[in-house]
Amino acid sequence: MLPRERSRVLHRIADIVESRDARLAELESFDSGLPITQALGQARRAAENFRFFADLIVAQTDDAFKVPGRQMNYVNRKPIGVAGLITPWNTPFMLESWKLGPALATGNTVVLKPAEFTPLSASLWAGIFEEAGLPQGVFNLVNGLGEDAGDALVKHPDVPLISFTGESRTGQLIFGNAAPFLKGLSMELGGKSPAVVFADADLEAAIDATIFGVFSLNGERCTAGSRILVERSVYDEFVVRYAAQASRVRVGYPHDPATEVGALVHPEHFEKVMSYVEIGKTEARLVAGGGRPKGFPTGNFVAPTVFADVSPEARIFQEEIFGPVVAITPFDTDEEALALANGVRYGLAAYVWTNDLTRALTFAQQIEAGMVWLNSNNVRDLRTPFGGVKASGLGHEGGYRSIDFYTDQQAVHITLGPTHNPTFGKDA
Repeated sequence: MLPRERSRVLHRIADIVESRDARLAELESFDSGLPITQALGQARRAAENFRFFADLIVAQTDDAFKVPGRQMNYVNRKPIGVAGLITPWNTPFMLESWKLGPALATGNTVVLKPAEFTPLSASLWAGIFEEAGLPQGVFNLVNGLGEDAGDALVKHPDVPLISFTGESRTGQLIFGNAAPFLKGLSMELGGKSPAVVFADADLEAAIDATIFGVFSLNGERCTAGSRILVERSVYDEFVVRYAAQASRVRVGYPHDPATEVGALVHPEHFEKVMSYVEIGKTEARLVAGGGRPKGFPTGNFVAPTVFADVSPEARIFQEEIFGPVVAITPFDTDEEALALANGVRYGLAAYVWTNDLTRALTFAQQIEAGMVWLNSNNVRDLRTPFGGVKASGLGHEGGYRSIDFYTDQQAVHITLGPTHNPTFGKDA
């Protein structure tokens, strides 16, 4: 299909998703435990992902390079073929759209393997795509456990490309299993992102943003600022205000529009998060939460939990918890703040709060993270690259980088004038 034809299909997909956003949110909330209002926002973002790549593929131009009078060179983009998409259980429908949009926009067929914890919303894609006019066989859905269905997809010789979002350990396994086939890989992995708050920052804005950043989506957010580093001169004030506001975050049933933190995705994950809460009680000072919220004796509910005076050697400082748990640590100098921010194996996101422009730009340059937000919450422009460094991932997607990932680039060279080639083998 021509790019314009593909674009029309993607826009129809977006139209259908938008028309069913309430139902999609309902199913997503039921399946994952996300608060219904946040699930609705994710459904709308899914539609926007398709619209973005529908427009981008039409505007895409191929590079051309001229040597006047002698040569013309251009780049021909080709679909890679079958794209294997392995998606996580947090905000599954939106994150599936993040991969499906560019893969389909560039003309590939896809095999989607959703997470086994949250397969429900993925099952709706087939009907949406059929209604939108996507040709049969272009989209394929395979459910199953990661070690079975996901592993088979990674090891299949006719799937030359894998896009994976999930934990770092699984990413390492995929990397090893894909190596014999020299597959193209894009992997967004774990995170333990720092939020660095300097004394000259707007503390109210920093507290609001960091509370939202770690407790929204039930804390099951890859870019959550789960380590907050605060300059010592404002540290005590920050901790008191932060703990008080965290204690007011509304925990409730996912279907309740007033709920801000719902139920964790699965009993297995609930036990993991609660084990870290207990570890934290032995490593630091608990100032909010620390167990089940009142009124919820059963279910996968965890009260928003805040630990203060967390040392950089603590497990709750170093390890990804992926739940509504945050660690707060003081620092005295810019150099110490930078060392603390970079002192973990992960490098996905970072947040810096300061009114000193030079300091902000310096930190953005020196922090080991694929993405940095300055005096800002996690608000992303779809044109920008998304990805991490260190144990947080391999490669970047987003905007034209997604187009690059889902296509092969072939250079074509055309001679326009004298070649000036050496005359090998001719008589003198």
